[in-house]
Order: sequence, then structure tokens, then C-alpha cells
Amino acid sequence: MQFKDLDLIKPILTALEKKWYTKPTPIQEKAIPHILKWRDLLGAAQTWTGKTAAFAIPTLQLLANERKLENRWRTIKTLVLTPTRELAIQIEENFTEYSSELDIKNMVIFGWVKQGAQVKKLKSWVDILIATPGRLLDLMQQWYINLKHIEVFILDEADRMLDMWFINDIKKVLKELPAKKQTLFFSATMPKEIHKLADTILKDPIKVEVTPVSSTAEKVKQKVYFVAKEHKINLLINILNDKKMSSVLVFTRTKHWADKVVKQLDKLNIIAQAIHWNKSQNARQRALTNFKSGETRVLIATDIAARWIDIDEISCVINYELSNEPETYVHRIWRTGRAGKNWLAITFCNSEEYFYLKDVQKLIWKEIEVETDHPFVLKIDKNAKPLKKNKTSRNRDRRDKRELGKKPAIENRKRDVRRMKNKRG
Repeated sequence: MQFKDLDLIKPILTALEKKWYTKPTPIQEKAIPHILKWRDLLGAAQTWTGKTAAFAIPTLQLLANERKLENRWRTIKTLVLTPTRELAIQIEENFTEYSSELDIKNMVIFGWVKQGAQVKKLKSWVDILIATPGRLLDLMQQWYINLKHIEVFILDEADRMLDMWFINDIKKVLKELPAKKQTLFFSATMPKEIHKLADTILKDPIKVEVTPVSSTAEKVKQKVYFVAKEHKINLLINILNDKKMSSVLVFTRTKHWADKVVKQLDKLNIIAQAIHWNKSQNARQRALTNFKSGETRVLIATDIAARWIDIDEISCVINYELSNEPETYVHRIWRTGRAGKNWLAITFCNSEEYFYLKDVQKLIWKEIEVETDHPFVLKIDKNAKPLKKNKTSRNRDRRDKRELGKKPAIENRKRDVRRMKNKRG
């Protein structure tokens, strides 16, 4: 099937031809016809499957057809809600490319920057608004944004929204939306919480699912290294001594370990940077740019910060720590197999994490190859029972999870100052 077989209008087909897009991906092929019929949709698709085009292309066509039927006031007709600034920017760029032949305007708003330029653009006219929850609610409270005329609401990366504790912000936005609208709901994973949220906002939805979460990139060679926790950094250094490892993405569970690994590598003159939500926006963007350019050889990332990393040339992904959610493993290693190359995914596993590894292998229906040719081999007792977390560990996990949803203190102070000014009139 080609895009021209999906009953798309000529301006959109022309824009797609400029991008050399002729054949839709599976998620696009399945989703676009239903969206064009104004149906609510629940889309389960991993990142990098063409998900953005799957909702952007039909949304643009719906708006273009509506504009032809009647000359309506220039109001925001479509809202796209996404968890991070980087994802919002990528989505806005895609909308701009696909609407190059249409008289449809879009814009993106996000926090951590001054709002003046965004407010100025909002005062003109905007058809499609791409936003992160915090800045959207902030500008709504200041009466710069009215969502009463929204006809299409798109919630992207819903599972990451929940991970980042945006559920209350989502509920606040939903209260401001009209009852009659089309809702498109996209998520890479479908845990119970996502289904519950979907049930509250979707009406008789069509469910579209491609690339199930249990299917990993076939061309990614997977290996597991059994190693004690205290020897993981030494094993990482040992692997990085191989010059073929030109660009390595390392995943840790928490920001504390990400920073700790960077410090250890810096002592050995191995250029590395960390990327997590306690870093400023400029620091995150700078780390990502340096990694893409090859200036930084190793990028240490937490799962929440890594969802929007869009880099094709990654030679190896290393799971420094295994996540207690097996689906997370799939998302991590998926980043090495997107360009059809035979790349490598390495997992460090200690005795406490062995049971996480078993969950991963159940999910992917595959036993991961064990690498024994390394100097820090740990003998795992496969019959041992999983260790229960003590109170200190549980408290630390709760603290880390809370901090993922927090903004730096300076950003909170700025917001308090703005609120005080508004109260004084």
C-alpha cells in the first residue's frame, strides 16, 4: 500500500513526496483510515514506528476539509499533549512539514523558557497547538489559551506521562475540553493504569496495535554479563576499552547512579555526560548534541529522560542496571536496531537483578546469551529467592520517583513570583 491509496488530499500527498515518503508504516496504514472517519483511537505503538505521522497526517486533512466547508473563526482546533519539550518540538516540526501546502498554522509551547514569544504567537491565530502539560496549564490560568473549541485531542506517550506524574495535569486539561471531540490516545506500553485512563476519555475507540511490546529488534544481538554490583563500573570500563565502541548509550535506573558513573569515567578521561530530569534543559540538549556529533563517546541516561533520544548511530546500548519493568528493557534495546544494522545490547546483571532478567526473558520469549569471557564473572544462584527491599531502599525509591516530577527550585520560585504579581494586579 502507498499513501495515495489512503484517500489523502493532494496538498498532503505533495508534502509527503517532498519528504520522499511513499509507503506508510504499519501504524500509519492502520490508524489513518479510522482517524479520517472521526473515530476515537487507542494506538499501541513503540517509539520510531511512524506514530507522529499516523495522527498528524489525518488530523491535517480533517482540518483542511472543514476549512473548505465553512469559514470559521481562527481558534485552536487541535491540541497535542506530550510529556517533554524535545518530543513537542519534534511533533511540531512534523506538522509543519506535512502542512507545507496547506493554510493551517501550528505552534509549540513548553516550559523552562520565557513565555513572551509564545504568548505573542498565540495572540495571532493557531489551528494546532502542541504543548507540554506544565506550560499549557500555566498559560490557561493566565487566560492566554482557550480550549473550548478543540475538535481533536491527541495524547501522545501516555505511559511516559504517568511515569512522570502528569496524571493530575492531564485531568485538569480534560476538564477544559469540550465533551464532543475526537480523541487519539497513543502509548508504547499498555499497563492497567493506561487502560483505566483510556476508558475515561475514549468513546467506542478503535484499537490499533503494531510492534507488540514483547517483540524486540531482530538484528540486535543481546548479551547478559553476570557481575557483582561493586564491579559493574570496572566491567563498563573494560568494555569501553574496545575502540569499536564509538557511541555507547548506558542506562541506569536513577539519576544518582547516572552522575556517579559519569564521575568514574571522567577520572579515566573517558568522555561521558549524563542526561536526566535534574539537568537543566540547556544541559540536556548540549549533552545530546555532543553525543550525536561524536564529541561525547558515552551518554548515561535514565529511562524517563531517554524516551525522546533520537539517534540512529548508536553502536551499543548497555543496561548498567536492569529495570524492574520488563517492558523498559525492550524500549532500551530498541534504540540500537532502528537502522537495520547488527548492533549490540549488553545487560549487566547482579544477584538481586536476576529475577528482573527472568521477567525480561519471559516477555521477549527468548533466553539471552550469557557472556562468560570477562574478568568479573559472578556465579548466580538461580534457585535463590528474590531479596525483599528494606525500609531504606523503599524510601529511596519513593524519593527518586517523586523527584522525577519536580522542577528545579529556581523554576518553582519564578512561578511563585508570577503568581504573586498576578494577585497584586
